[in-house]
Amino acid sequence: MSELLEKILSDENISLAKKRVYANKGAGGVDGATVQELDEYMIQNWESMKEQIRARKYRPQPVLRVEIPKPNGGVRKLGIPTVVDRTIEQAITQVLSPIFEPLFSDHSYGFRPNRSCEQAIRKLLEYFNGGYLWIVDIDLEKFFDNVPQDKLMSYVGRVIHDGDTESLIKKYLKAGVMVQGRYESTKFGTPQGGNLSPLLSNIMLNELDKELEARGLRFTRYADDCVIVVKSEASAKRVMYSVTSWIERKLGLKVNVTKTQITKPTKLKYLGFGFWKSKEEWRARPHKDSVAKFKRTIKKLCKRSWSVSLTYRIEKLNAATRGWINYFSLGDMKSAIKRIEEHLMTQIRVIIWKQWKVLKKREWGLKKLGVSKKEAHRVVGMGDRYVAVAHNRTLKWAIAKEKLTKRGLVSPLDYYLKQHALKLN
Repeated sequence: MSELLEKILSDENISLAKKRVYANKGAGGVDGATVQELDEYMIQNWESMKEQIRARKYRPQPVLRVEIPKPNGGVRKLGIPTVVDRTIEQAITQVLSPIFEPLFSDHSYGFRPNRSCEQAIRKLLEYFNGGYLWIVDIDLEKFFDNVPQDKLMSYVGRVIHDGDTESLIKKYLKAGVMVQGRYESTKFGTPQGGNLSPLLSNIMLNELDKELEARGLRFTRYADDCVIVVKSEASAKRVMYSVTSWIERKLGLKVNVTKTQITKPTKLKYLGFGFWKSKEEWRARPHKDSVAKFKRTIKKLCKRSWSVSLTYRIEKLNAATRGWINYFSLGDMKSAIKRIEEHLMTQIRVIIWKQWKVLKKREWGLKKLGVSKKEAHRVVGMGDRYVAVAHNRTLKWAIAKEKLTKRGLVSPLDYYLKQHALKLN
């Protein structure tokens, strides 16, 4: 029996995999089982499943197709494995990652330990400030759907040399997908959404990394988002055509010719960031599309028709604010964040005004916040003209930013300034 497979199936490795599946939560797969049911199922079935895996008789269940709308139209297809198969995929990943990690390129930043989007953006800025201002932006067409499985497995096999483990991985690639209750086979691709897919995508695209390094090119890659930088337009054209041809011939992947482009930093959108030139250097900031998406999130969480407590709403707003700013805090966005904060504070005032509902409650609320009886009566007389009330000078004073932050609301501007300062130090 394979030593590598036994390491994957060991109690210690499976226990760690279960903990990570628990921590990531996520929806159930085709069997509807939730992470809360995982422990009980594994207690009852794991020993027999383990024997099936050893005998190469285990059959993973198909993944559940979920379509996530993209902001600019179209959908992103995700494949959600069952919680049991997520655990086994995670167990495989935990053992194989340390084997492949030393083989991966320093220019690859996605789905790797101690690697991040921020590092990819910093490296790109380093290139721009070094004069590499012509960009070849490679777009791999539906990468996760189009990976040639045999080629991928040959790259896996030449490193691990283990038939049992390779057989198990191949079963996950061939497991199929359920689309609206109908089974479809998966002859190509590695389902985006599975725990094993990020590692497999890096194994596949490491071949591209090695080719670009052999050519002496400067590039950054995060998953299937790859940009190459050169110093002249002529070089960019030469690189675009030759690299596109190499990807299609050697890797069997499709390059989207309509989206693959030669561009300059100010026109580039990469990992949600845009780029601009200050007097001293090139810098990054959230792309306008990323800002618009965050505004839509805030708007959704501030819907007046959403009947939840102010405390719960603030919790959700805080989580969205922290998550977005943590991701983009490297970038310059003080003015954008100021505008977002002003809009957020206005929306919160409208929500509070609506929740007070009746005249007496509104007058009581204003007086409690320090407004005189006469002025409170005047403002209450404005009724349900929510936007006008929210911009009223008295209400802005009564429900000021300081009072909302005391109530628990995270100030986007204050949080950004703090996180941005940490990134610069």
